[in-house]
Amino acid sequence: MAKRVLVIEDNRDNMTLLVDVLKSLDYEVFQATDGEAGVALARQEKPDLILMDLSLPKMDGWTATSILKADDHLRHIPIIALTAHAMVGDRDRALAAGCDDYMSKPISLRLLAVKLQAYLG
Repeated sequence: MAKRVLVIEDNRDNMTLLVDVLKSLDYEVFQATDGEAGVALARQEKPDLILMDLSLPKMDGWTATSILKADDHLRHIPIIALTAHAMVGDRDRALAAGCDDYMSKPISLRLLAVKLQAYLG
């Protein structure tokens, strides 16, 4: 059975790239374009991993991550922050919000594949 990945990303080009890469690696992919929809979809689908943009409309990724990690049924799902926030302290802030890992944009597809393998086997 294919591993299930939820991508929460509001940039269409980034979403297309991530979905194409994930599907080429045989992952089942779910998509949300804002934090509120991402939280709702995570609750509905219970994915194996979440790729979370931090700058999102309606609800930012930090808040969405905090909500997901506070949920007993979802806290086990690894969340990898994907963000253009690459300033000093941004990685620590993402991890403090509950993200399990962090990648700055532009995303290295090689590093993404390594992280997916590490979290999903």
